[in-house]
Amino acid sequence: MTGRRPARAALAALLVLVLALTGCTLDGAPHGDPPTTTAVLPTPPGASSGVPAPIGIDAQTCDADVSLRPPATMPEPGDMPRGSTMRRIADRGRLVVGTDLGSNPLSFRDPISGDIEGFDVDVAHWISDAIFGESRIEYRILSTGDRIRALQNGEVDIVVKSMSITCERLEQVAFSSPYYSASQRILTYRGSGIRDAQSLNGKTACATGGATAITRLLKRAPEAHIVTTNNWSDCLVMLQQDQVDAIAGDDPILAGIAAQDPQVQVVGESLGYENYGVGIPLGQNDLVRFINGVLAERIADGSWQSSYNRWLSVLGPGYPPTIRYRD
Repeated sequence: MTGRRPARAALAALLVLVLALTGCTLDGAPHGDPPTTTAVLPTPPGASSGVPAPIGIDAQTCDADVSLRPPATMPEPGDMPRGSTMRRIADRGRLVVGTDLGSNPLSFRDPISGDIEGFDVDVAHWISDAIFGESRIEYRILSTGDRIRALQNGEVDIVVKSMSITCERLEQVAFSSPYYSASQRILTYRGSGIRDAQSLNGKTACATGGATAITRLLKRAPEAHIVTTNNWSDCLVMLQQDQVDAIAGDDPILAGIAAQDPQVQVVGESLGYENYGVGIPLGQNDLVRFINGVLAERIADGSWQSSYNRWLSVLGPGYPPTIRYRD
């Protein structure tokens, strides 16, 4: 052991000499500012910035909410007329419904039961029950911007997804009579300073692509920046990450978002009202009349009111929209 000490002493002296020559010290970190890092929050898939093409809502060129009169006698469930669209659906054994799972309380998946539920979902069940005598539904999950394409391509039989009836859309798809009238509003964080739509000039608002609320908002705040997403839950995420200042949408959808974050609130007056209808492919007038008959029956027997009370009572008292028919 004693033979190694001189070697260790020499090694220590050499190390001191090297440090002295290089200007290094044993007890200090390099001088200068500490390193800095920056991180950019990712945007949800499908999110897009910029002003989207306007959706015609105010300059209506038709009486959009007037639909086809139901048949004088509705067919019995399980016995659809031969050659009808309803018979084709019945023979297939299921009703293919376009909706989504991110629009609580209209359509969402219950986290405990796993069931798809909500006010729009109840409407879909009424239609299925009238065709089959029971619920036989296959759901296809659609973004707001995919609803019309899915109907035109035959991917779904109907769309029940907070779909507003407009003259522009009636050139591309057919609609049932209205089953709900929604008020369009603004949602933002408490203390944000945003009091109404006009407060969004120079700020950023989020909505799903193809939502009519965008057009109404830009009429009141033409200098607002718009971000569109595939679904409403993505708008909430962007609001929570300070990537947008507010969300513009229909009152039941905003109520569902507010239930997930107690720090947000709906502000300002209504931007306008939109009537929801069941989307149906063009040319299927027999299905339009049949669904109108189903809706009329469910309003008359109290099913509509029961569904409203279950899912939408947070919005206050609710009543079925006025129904008008042609021919």
